Amino acid sequence: MPDAAHASSVIVWFRRDLRLADNPALRAAAESGRTVIPLYVLDETPEVRAPGAAAVWWLDKSLRSLAKDLEAQGSRLILRRGIAADILADLCETTGAGSAVWNRLYDGGAVGRDTVLKQSLKASGVAVESFNAGLLSEPWMLKTRTGEPYKVFTPYLKALRGSVCDVTLYRAPDRLAPPSHWPASDALDDWALHPTHPDWSRGFDDWTPGEAGAHERLHAFLDDELADYAHARDAPASEGSSRLSPHLHWGEIGPRQVWCAVEAAAHRRHGLQSAADKFLAELAWREFNHEILFHHPDLATANYKPAFDRFPWAAGHRGLAAWKRGQTGYPMVDAGMRQLWTTGFMHNRVRMIAASFLIKHLLIDWRIGERWFWDTLVDADEANNPANWQWVAGSGADASPFFRIFSPMGQGERFDSDGAYVRRWVPELATLDARYIHAPWIAPESALEEAGVRLGDNYPRPIVDHQVARERALEALKSLKI
Repeated sequence: MPDAAHASSVIVWFRRDLRLADNPALRAAAESGRTVIPLYVLDETPEVRAPGAAAVWWLDKSLRSLAKDLEAQGSRLILRRGIAADILADLCETTGAGSAVWNRLYDGGAVGRDTVLKQSLKASGVAVESFNAGLLSEPWMLKTRTGEPYKVFTPYLKALRGSVCDVTLYRAPDRLAPPSHWPASDALDDWALHPTHPDWSRGFDDWTPGEAGAHERLHAFLDDELADYAHARDAPASEGSSRLSPHLHWGEIGPRQVWCAVEAAAHRRHGLQSAADKFLAELAWREFNHEILFHHPDLATANYKPAFDRFPWAAGHRGLAAWKRGQTGYPMVDAGMRQLWTTGFMHNRVRMIAASFLIKHLLIDWRIGERWFWDTLVDADEANNPANWQWVAGSGADASPFFRIFSPMGQGERFDSDGAYVRRWVPELATLDARYIHAPWIAPESALEEAGVRLGDNYPRPIVDHQVARERALEALKSLKI
C-alpha cells in the first residue's frame, strides 16, 4: 500500500544531470511545495546503451559527490538498480508520490523508454514533467529554411548562436524538503562500479568528478587556458583543451553554464573574444552531434551516409590488437592509445589521428573503434563518440572526406614538433633525436643505438607501410563510386 507520508512527494529522477545548480527538474521539484525524493537508477533497460567501463568509473565518483551535496541540504540520494521504468513505477506506487520529474535525454533508447514511462505514469495518476538541462537548444528546435534538420555545421552554428540569448541561470535550491520516511536504497559500494582485480584506473587521479570538480575545471580553463585555446587545443603536449567533456556528459555542469561563463570571461578581459568564439564553436559541435543522434538514433551502428554500407572493410581485423595496445610502430598513434588506456582520455587532435589510422591505414570498420573508445573514454558520449568516428570515416554528417588520410608522421611533426607528447607516452623513444621521433624507422642505426631504441624489440616496426596503406584506402573508396 502507498505510504501516506509520501502522498505529497515528488520524485526527481537524476540521469545525466548530476548537479544541483541550474537543474530544471530539481528546481521544479523544490518549488512545487512537495517533499522531494531524489533518485538515481543504474538502468538495465536493454534498449538503452550501457556506459563503458571508464565512464562507469566516473559515475561512481560523481554519484558519491551528488549524494554528499544532497546530504548538505538535508536530503539524500536513493539508489536503485534494474529496469528504470519498472523502478519508477514501483517507487511511485509504494511511496504514493504524486509527481515525477526528470531532465530529457536524446538518444533513441532513452527517448523510447521515457515516452512509454511518461504515458504509463500519467495513466496511473502520477503527474510527470520533463525539462531540458543538457543542451543549449532542443534537437528539434533549429531548422533550415526548408524545415529540415541541419546537416552542415557552419549554418547550424550560426542558427545556434542566434538562439542562445537572454539565458537565465538558476542557483541550487536552498533546501529540499525531505519526506517523513525515506524509501529503501541500494548501497553504492554494492554496485562495485570502481574496478578491482586489477584496478586499471590508477592513472585517473587527475580527474575530479562531481559538480564542484566541474566548476573548478571550468574556472581553471577560463583563468589559465582560454586565452591560448585556439592554438593550444591542437598541441597534445599542452593542457590547452578544456577537459570539461566528462563533466558535461554526466551533467555535473550544463552547457548553458559553460556558455555564459565563457561569454562573461570574454566580455571582462580584452582580447579573449576570438578564443572564446573558437571554444563556443566546439561546444556547438557537441550540440550538432546531439541533433544528429536525435534524428538518427542508430548513429553508433549505422552509417549516416548509406553509401558507406558498401565499403569493403578488411577481413580479420589485422592490426586491431596492436592499435589498442599502442604498438603500431607509429609514435603519434601509439602515444594517443597509451594516454587513453592510462588516463581515460585522449587529446582531441590525437583522437582524429588514431581514428584515421584504424579506419584508413588498417581498413577496420569505424564501429569497432567507436566501441573501444566507448569502453575506455571517461567522456564517452552517446552523440559525440559515434558522430566523431563517422566524421573521420567520411560516413557522417558534414564529415571529413574519406580521402583525407592523415599521415601520422606529418601530424606529429606539425603538432608535436619537439616530440614532447610522444616522449611522455612512449618512453621507449624518450631520448631519440627530434628529427626521428615521429618516424624512428628512418633514423640511422647510430641514432637508434644512442637512444637505446631497438626496432622490433623494445619498440615495434610499423605494422603497415603508410604509402601502401594510403593507396589501398583510396582504392577501397573508389569501389563506392561516390
